Amino acid sequence: MKKLLVFYLLICCFALSKAQEKAQQKYDVAAFVWPSYHPDERAKIFWPEGIGEWQTVKSNQSKFEGHEQPRYPLWGYINEADPYVAEMEINAAADHGVNVFIFDWYWYDRMPFLEGHLNDGYLKAGNNDRVKFYLMWANHDVNMTWDKRNAGKPNDALIWKGSVDREEFEVICHRVIKKYFSHPSYYKVDGKPSFMIYDLNILIQGLGGVENTKDAFEWFRNETQKAGFKGLDLQLTLRKSGKGVTGIAGDKVGSQKEVIEQLGFDGVTHYQFVHFTNVNRDYNEILGDVEKEWNTLDTEYKIPYYVHVSVGWDNNPRFEMFRGGIVKNNTPENFEKALRKAKDFVDAHPKQAPLITINSWNEWTETSYLQPCTMYGYGYLNAIKKVFLEEK
Repeated sequence: MKKLLVFYLLICCFALSKAQEKAQQKYDVAAFVWPSYHPDERAKIFWPEGIGEWQTVKSNQSKFEGHEQPRYPLWGYINEADPYVAEMEINAAADHGVNVFIFDWYWYDRMPFLEGHLNDGYLKAGNNDRVKFYLMWANHDVNMTWDKRNAGKPNDALIWKGSVDREEFEVICHRVIKKYFSHPSYYKVDGKPSFMIYDLNILIQGLGGVENTKDAFEWFRNETQKAGFKGLDLQLTLRKSGKGVTGIAGDKVGSQKEVIEQLGFDGVTHYQFVHFTNVNRDYNEILGDVEKEWNTLDTEYKIPYYVHVSVGWDNNPRFEMFRGGIVKNNTPENFEKALRKAKDFVDAHPKQAPLITINSWNEWTETSYLQPCTMYGYGYLNAIKKVFLEEK
C-alpha cells in the first residue's frame, strides 16, 4: 500500500512539473520602464507639481492637423511608487505576455535618482514573482529636456553629468549587487544577473579610457561572483552600426564593435529605433531597415544580439515648440508585425536567451508605451498577448 501511495505521489509530482513547464512562457518579453511617474522631491526641479512627469503628459497638445496627440493614460495619472498600483501593473503585464521589466536606473551627484517606482512600487508588490526585473543604468547627462518650461530653449544647460570615476563606480556596483541582484525576481542569463549600460562613451570618459573601463568590469564581475553568483551578464544598448566610440576629451578610441569586444560585453540590444534609423516615416517602412540592422548585428557580433522592438517615437509632449521626427502609422496592428519578426529572430537563435527588449512600458512623453491609452485602449498589450501567449 505504501509503495502504491509513493508511486501515486510521484506521478502527481511529475504531472504538476509538466503542467508548470507547459505554463512557463517560452519568450522573455522585456519592457523598458521609465520610472518618473511618482512623487519625488529631487525631481521637482523638472516637475514642480510633485507628480513626476505626469505634469508634462497632462499638458500635452496636438501641434498640427493630423498629429496623433494628445494621448492620455487609460489608467489615469497613477502613482507607480505605490505597491498596490505596481501589483495592478504587474498583473496587466504578465497577463499579456510581458514577463520582464528593465528599469531605467539613475545615479547623479553621488546618489540614486528616481528609485521610487522600483523600491517602493515593484519591490513591495505582493506579486512581483510574476514579472522579473533587471537594471539598465541610464548613465547619460541631464539637461533641461525633462523640464517642459525650458526644454529645447537657448538656456538648455547641463544639470547633472552621467559619468563617474572608479571610486563612484564601485559604490554603484556594490549597491546594485547587494540591493537588487539578490532579489528572487532579478533576471538572470545562465544564472548570471543581467546589468545593462546605456551610454558607452560617457562610461569610458568617466573611468579614464578603455583599459581602465575593462579593469573596472573585471572587478565588477569578481565582486558579483564573491556575492555568490555564477558571474555577471553585462549588456549594452547599441547605437547605429559602424558608429565610433569616443574616450577622454572626445578622442576616438575605436569603432563601437571593437570597443565592445575589448570590454567583453556578454550581450547587446537597442533602447529605441530612433538611435539607429530615421524614424520620420511610416512604421512599416521603418521595420524594413530595422530588420536589416538586426541581421547586420547578428553577422558582426559573436555575442548575442537581443532583438529590439520600439512601439513608436514622438517626443513633442516634452516641448512647447514643434519637434520633427515622428513615427507614423504605429498602430497596434503594425506593432504586432514587428513582434512577429522579433519572434522569428529568437526562434532562429535557440542557443541564446530568448530575450526581446521593447521600448517601452511607459514612455508617454516619447510616445512609445505599452500601457493602455485613450487612443488604442489595450491594443499594444493585446498585440503582445496574441503573438507570445495565444499562438503556440
